[in-house]
Amino acid sequence: MSYQVLARKLRPADFDSLVGQDHIVRALRHGLDAGRLHHAYLFTGTRGVGKTTVARILAKCLNCEAGVSSTPCGQCSVCAEVQENRFVDLIEVDAASRTRVDDTRELLENAQYLPARGRYKIYLIDEVHMLSTSSFNALLKTLEEPPDHVKFLLATTDPKKVPITVLSRCLQFQLKNISKQRIAAYLAEAMAAEGVEFEQEALDLIAKSAQGSMRDALSVTDQAIAFGQGKLTGRDVADLLGAVGRNEIAAVLEALGSGGAQAVVDVSTELAERGADFEATLADLLQALHDIAVAKALGEVGDSALHDLGARMTAEAVQLYYQIGLMGYRDLRVGPDPKTVFEMTLLRMLAFAPDAAGAAVPPSAGANAPASAPAATESPRPAAASAGAGRQRSAGVPPPSAAPAKRNAQSETLAAEWRGLVSRMDLSGPAKAVAERCILVEEKRDMLRLRLDQTHAALLTDEQGPAIEQALAPLRGPLKVVIETGQLNAESAAELRERTQAERQTAARRRFEQNEVVRSLVEGFDGHIIDAQYRGT
Repeated sequence: MSYQVLARKLRPADFDSLVGQDHIVRALRHGLDAGRLHHAYLFTGTRGVGKTTVARILAKCLNCEAGVSSTPCGQCSVCAEVQENRFVDLIEVDAASRTRVDDTRELLENAQYLPARGRYKIYLIDEVHMLSTSSFNALLKTLEEPPDHVKFLLATTDPKKVPITVLSRCLQFQLKNISKQRIAAYLAEAMAAEGVEFEQEALDLIAKSAQGSMRDALSVTDQAIAFGQGKLTGRDVADLLGAVGRNEIAAVLEALGSGGAQAVVDVSTELAERGADFEATLADLLQALHDIAVAKALGEVGDSALHDLGARMTAEAVQLYYQIGLMGYRDLRVGPDPKTVFEMTLLRMLAFAPDAAGAAVPPSAGANAPASAPAATESPRPAAASAGAGRQRSAGVPPPSAAPAKRNAQSETLAAEWRGLVSRMDLSGPAKAVAERCILVEEKRDMLRLRLDQTHAALLTDEQGPAIEQALAPLRGPLKVVIETGQLNAESAAELRERTQAERQTAARRRFEQNEVVRSLVEGFDGHIIDAQYRGT
């Protein structure tokens, strides 16, 4: 018999086997047991969390020969055929490949006929958001008042693309991303049942890489078993994924703790030789710094190796490392090379590391500029140095005082969070202008307090707050937005954009001036350059 991949072999056959979707199971169980059956269900969520699986289990519950209930027998011919995906009255439609209105009309014409074997004829439409507008219009009337023997089960990863007229006719269920802990625990049970030797670190790495998707976790597990010749070890999985484990993160922190630039360069080179994903590595470093900061704040003892390293750091150093690392994580997307950006981030941590008393340690004599240099200095310098200085300012490099360092780091972290939200919010006009000129100064469970640059206070009206609240709701839920005016102590989204454009303009002009053809024209005709404009994005 041919091998069956784990994602198909271990697909849940009933609600009891479903992992991480307890809120969905509870609602469906009560509805089935009470006989409160809706004619259309919509399951939403990211890939691999169980949308189609839940729909198939529901189809089994509705058509089981033992009767409609939340616990199908699993033994009758209907349950077996649904499990094997060959039940004649379960019609699965891939909306991504059948988007035409003619396909939808053909589907609806067959809906009027009674089911061949089962109690209900069930239409399972996967990725329903891919249907065309005409197909949705053709579906609406039947979806609202289908024959008594028809049930619609819709699944999508992008419910925002489904027309509101369709959404209003369905019971909607949002499937959650599955936590790393639950994925790792499930994999441990599955590997024990499969007789595969494993290390817990390997399962933790797989669960982390899956990003909430159980199907992705099982697919990576299949690949890792083949890679490790029937075993799952942390080292093999890390090599397969280009990930790093606790030992590598501990080595990075050890290099930072030593205060030596050579140690930092060596550990960065070693990670590059292993083919490590520097974005994931920096994210793991930030997580480790977070864990150390929490352990210090609460007086708890975390992972032994990391805790020992963290014990030798001051709380100010941990906060500063985290803030610089956060800015480095952003720079990875625009930097010339991931290794270079990662290395520069670590070197910046060393350059501005606070001493035992909490004061910032100035860079060595060979650095481009002293740490105490005013941030507002605008002397001519190479474009790379200018960009680096801008990153230092946005990272909140501390003055020689412990308290302002912590405050600036927290302010910049909140500002960075708000810049990320602004980039994802659907705003336009004055509301967008206000949001881009604000920073986040306080975050509570039901309220965000923003500060608008006082030089743009004229933009603020009574309409801007509600508009921002409405755009923020799909991202963070219902929140009250309070906007005040004042001086900003961190960089707003508009300021970041303007600074980036100015740096690119300066670099573009310098490259233009240094171009050999341009220089020969200027010298040959005794000319001069009036202006040079950067036209990139």
